[in-house]
Amino acid sequence: MILPRMRASALTAAALLLLTAAPASAAGETDAVPKGAAVTVLKASKFCFGNIVEVSGIVLPRDEQQIRPERFGLKVADVNADPGDTVTAGQVLAKLTDGTNSTNITAPVAGTISASSAIVGAPASGKDALFSIIAKSEYDLVGMVPTRDIAKLKTEQTARLKIIGAGEVDGKVRRIAPTIEPNSQLGQVFIAISANKRLLVNSSGRAQIKTGQSCGVAVPLTAILYSTAGTVVQVIRGGRVETRRVETGLMSAGQVEIRDGIQEGDIVVARAGALLREGDPVRPVGASADAK
Repeated sequence: MILPRMRASALTAAALLLLTAAPASAAGETDAVPKGAAVTVLKASKFCFGNIVEVSGIVLPRDEQQIRPERFGLKVADVNADPGDTVTAGQVLAKLTDGTNSTNITAPVAGTISASSAIVGAPASGKDALFSIIAKSEYDLVGMVPTRDIAKLKTEQTARLKIIGAGEVDGKVRRIAPTIEPNSQLGQVFIAISANKRLLVNSSGRAQIKTGQSCGVAVPLTAILYSTAGTVVQVIRGGRVETRRVETGLMSAGQVEIRDGIQEGDIVVARAGALLREGDPVRPVGASADAK
């Protein structure tokens, strides 16, 4: 029977073909299997950090002038200004009378009226001020800073302030007290507030004073890992994880200064985690081919 023999030969040939092809396919699949987990990486790069001194304090008038009548025995006949009003130098604030003659109380300087005791018909006593004026509507944020920071401060240094009720405003260091409070070891600093906003006396605020700048190698905060071994960063070399102990410095805008442990250009794991261990193979994603 020729036909059965032909069928047997065909089946044998097909089986041999499958056996020959199988190892090649398996090898191809093995090569396609990724080596290690995929991790997002980036290069450590230069970043400039501002050296910042933080100050908490309250808003106070820079110069507040008290206005009193020049003589006794007068009564308030008319009031032309109230607390909160902005006045000009020479503006009439009130009229006083002794029953026969009248006299005007005027503003000695331009500014904002912070307080008034003037009431129509009430005596204008020379003891109590009829008006208090914040000269030129100028204010300071007056705060205390630790002794270690006093040496960093100088007049005219710029500051960014956040005042309750006024939001964020600019300022400059105007004056630094020459003495330290002995018990608290804090020093006083006066920061001139540069704003055309209405400020509330005694409102609290915070200031950040830029005292200098430091540029160095930096990584994102997410790349820092705090472990029992200390502060570490995971670096990728030759496709494997290396754990580097680092010394950190300043922090700003989500970046951390690295003073020792890694160099500019090192490939680091963008989001460090305990799942990666020393020597683990990984597939870097997001860096140059040098990381592999």
